Amino acid sequence: MLKRYFVTGTDTEIGKTTIACGLLCAARRTGLTTAAAKPVAAGCERTSEGLRNEDALALQAQCDPALAYELINPVTLEAAIAPHIAANEEGANLTVELLAGGCLQVFDRKAEFTLVEGAGGWRVPLNPEQTLADLARELRVPVIMVVGMRLGCINHAILTAEAIAADGIELAGWVANQVDPDMSRPQENLATLKKLIQAPYLGYVPWLEDATADLVADFLDITPLV
Repeated sequence: MLKRYFVTGTDTEIGKTTIACGLLCAARRTGLTTAAAKPVAAGCERTSEGLRNEDALALQAQCDPALAYELINPVTLEAAIAPHIAANEEGANLTVELLAGGCLQVFDRKAEFTLVEGAGGWRVPLNPEQTLADLARELRVPVIMVVGMRLGCINHAILTAEAIAADGIELAGWVANQVDPDMSRPQENLATLKKLIQAPYLGYVPWLEDATADLVADFLDITPLV
């Protein structure tokens, strides 16, 4: 059976891509074919090949068999700001239908383990009427939640999990990612999260100076996903 998931986070800059790459690497280790989509990315840099996003390139490196960049990241925005604001400034039309169409092209490759990475958190707007949560609902895929381990993470995680449930979408699992190396009582916070989040726990990734996909994969258990 083909496994497909939407990766969201409790906030921006909490390591969604780092964890997504680790999950893809872990899947590859088990012999599964992998694919990824970053349907919209803000903060792209101009290159000789066009606009490129660092996160999308990291995801591309974990796809086996290889996927073209344009397939992984069809909507590229230069400004490193909220996608709907960047799209408005750059004349792009962001809709669920547009982004879902790009994701379905990745799904058509029929990789055994596919991840779609959102941007920012669960309720990030695409336009005045739609959010990235609507994209996950349109794709009809379960969600993996990345919890950024820093002050306030318990509140953010519970609110995000509640919002996912309210949208009628399955929370397939969650990962705790240490984004603040100086966070007080990380293990106590983790223990609380384990009690409060009613979904499979996929692992705790400590603060890593060089968070390569291979290293991150060592801390993850994808058994509940595959």
